[in-house]
Amino acid sequence: MSLLTIVPEREPSRVEQASTDPAEIARLLAPLGVRFERWAAARELPAGAGQAEVLAAYRAEVDRVTREGGYASVDVVRLAPDPADPGWPAKARAAREKFLAEHTHAEDEVRFFVEGAGLFYLRSGGRVFLALCERGDLLSVPAGTRHWFDMGERPSFCAIRFFGTPEGWVASFTGDAIAGGFPSFDEVRRGAAT
Repeated sequence: MSLLTIVPEREPSRVEQASTDPAEIARLLAPLGVRFERWAAARELPAGAGQAEVLAAYRAEVDRVTREGGYASVDVVRLAPDPADPGWPAKARAAREKFLAEHTHAEDEVRFFVEGAGLFYLRSGGRVFLALCERGDLLSVPAGTRHWFDMGERPSFCAIRFFGTPEGWVASFTGDAIAGGFPSFDEVRRGAAT
């Protein structure tokens, strides 16, 4: 279930507003320049589908977003537990920690969740917008927006990523420690399930 929770940046435990309605989520994020959409696959995908299958299943939407945003490339990223890999826990921690601190990008950060989930924290106007995105959700964070991302202690997702240039999505960290005072992906997801 998609979820948007809005809290004051200095009082992360005080919820100002929350919604699970996709239209309401899109409306609440629009003033930030953030795009939120729900997509459905043109055909059912098998578990662990590869890049070509994923892009073919969402071809119409991918082409539309690429055209509208002027993105030069699109790819598919998959991160999931691998019980056969003894180094998986360390790899998962490293992947997660990479974007847990507040940062910006020189270009839009656009992600569509094919499988799994992730939590974007968007900081604007003295508030933080916690956008829990799950299968079927597209989120586009405008260039320069202060944000961070949590994929949880056991990351498991597949996402389509849109790029202008590979250098444009490299994180530029703000140095602000704000992210440490907010609930984690796992805490938000547990709360959403109750």
